[in-house]
Amino acid sequence: MSKADYYSEANHGPHEIFELGDYELECGITLPNAKIAYKTHGTLNEARDNVVLFPHMWSGTPKAMEIFIGHDRPLDPKKYFIILPGQFANGFSSSPSNTPPPFNGGAFPNVTIGDDVRAQHRLVTEHFEIERLELVLGWSMGAEQTYEWAVRFPDMVKRALPFAGTAKTTPHDYIFVRSHEDAFKSDPGWKNGFYKDQSDVHEGLRRHAQIWSVMGLCPDFYNKEAWREVGFTSLEDFLHRFWEAYFAPMDPNNLIWMGWKWRHGDVSRHTRGDLAAALGRIKAKTYVVPFSRDMFFPPADCEAEQKLIPNSKFRVVDSLWAHFAMFCMNPLRAGPDRCLHPRPVSGTRRLSAGSAPGRDLSRAL
Repeated sequence: MSKADYYSEANHGPHEIFELGDYELECGITLPNAKIAYKTHGTLNEARDNVVLFPHMWSGTPKAMEIFIGHDRPLDPKKYFIILPGQFANGFSSSPSNTPPPFNGGAFPNVTIGDDVRAQHRLVTEHFEIERLELVLGWSMGAEQTYEWAVRFPDMVKRALPFAGTAKTTPHDYIFVRSHEDAFKSDPGWKNGFYKDQSDVHEGLRRHAQIWSVMGLCPDFYNKEAWREVGFTSLEDFLHRFWEAYFAPMDPNNLIWMGWKWRHGDVSRHTRGDLAAALGRIKAKTYVVPFSRDMFFPPADCEAEQKLIPNSKFRVVDSLWAHFAMFCMNPLRAGPDRCLHPRPVSGTRRLSAGSAPGRDLSRAL
């Protein structure tokens, strides 16, 4: 599958586009004709006070968050107007894979979590004329964006729910993200980001998937052969049909540039490096929800930040799926793209529609 086939509405559903014009990035470069893609569900009420903003994770698109939306799911579009904003480098918003010269491919400028959130803020305030968000939530890099929103626009965010993510990337996490970037760059087919097709970097994509197979899950997951519960027949079967199949169709540059954002995520840049001061600016009622066994964002790292946030609570979701508990895998569905209902995996708590964070996420907060 080529990147043109993968980053298509046939795979990810229809998007709307918000044109940003010539957009000045935090790195000082202006990105011409910049855009962010987004989706919406539900209806904006007359008071414009039923809005939920749900940014997506690294490697994802807004489609990945749609599994949590529905009348029998945590976010009910009959009650909320749900905005699923894309981020830069996701393949639909301005990205290495779709931007013309001089910023095509490996020449795409470094973008930040702050660049994403400022663009989302323009979408929310200029296009929809919304002044207050009932809830901002996200998983992984979506959690980083959630923190950025709560710190940068504290008067606008009523509730915040970061899942399995931190406000400031830790040194361990930084090293990991750089290692999976290097897996791509070590492939001669990468050619400094100017390959013709993503399949030219297939060796790098496979090395990248292998690194994720180690860090994305936990030792107990493999020791207990938990992959059998979701239909895989052997360890090698799981490695090929889950990890490699997930990453193989993606554009390496898009993943690298999203990864650069991830490892440079840091809300303390708003307060001259003082993380406590930055998190102390948050006015939103906040639940910090890590996943047990998560090696990217361990609960201890998340809790250390939670203690710096006023009016916040801390809850741990326990799952053998570690960082990927958000994929909600269950024995009836053997791949993350088939996860149609937010049901818990064996050993997972608080991810079902009937428990916290539960059917109505803003009420749970």
